[in-house]
Amino acid sequence: MRAWTIFSLVASMLTAAAVAAAAPAPGTGLGLDSSQPIAVNADSFLADLKNETGTYTGNVIVTQGQVRLHADEVKVHAPGGRAASMEANGNVVVDSPSGQAVGDSGTYDVPQQTIRLSGNVVLTKDANVMRGNALEVSMATGIARLTGDTASAAPGQPRGRVQGLFVPAPGAGKAAPQTPANPGTK
Repeated sequence: MRAWTIFSLVASMLTAAAVAAAAPAPGTGLGLDSSQPIAVNADSFLADLKNETGTYTGNVIVTQGQVRLHADEVKVHAPGGRAASMEANGNVVVDSPSGQAVGDSGTYDVPQQTIRLSGNVVLTKDANVMRGNALEVSMATGIARLTGDTASAAPGQPRGRVQGLFVPAPGAGKAAPQTPANPGTK
């Protein structure tokens, strides 16, 4: 059950990144409703027509349905007018009904259907938390890998390690109440 919760959180993160790249996810079971409009809000936008990129800067918020991506900057590479990749940099936060993912930067490779979040990655769902330095999710296979960084670590985090804290739901693990024995029978 906990593994499904972790997968659900990771799936939400990758779906939001797909939203930011304006590419539909291969399934709606991940929490993305590709029929919903995509809204992008930012302090500014710069289109580079020669290099076929668009860069949103300053408190960027990308929303589709109930999935929302926040970042300092989001750059979309769109050769031929089709999104090929997306880069989100600075204070990247992905919120969805199934949890939150945070990192320093993130990328989405549309043809490879691969999401990467790096730098002080934190995944949360209710009171459950996972920490690492890099997250890679394959939308094609559904496989997610959270890794630590052997070169450096966040304060209080061991080098090269992934941390997880999973809090049981209230009432989980408690034994069912026992029916008292009738003292008059043997």
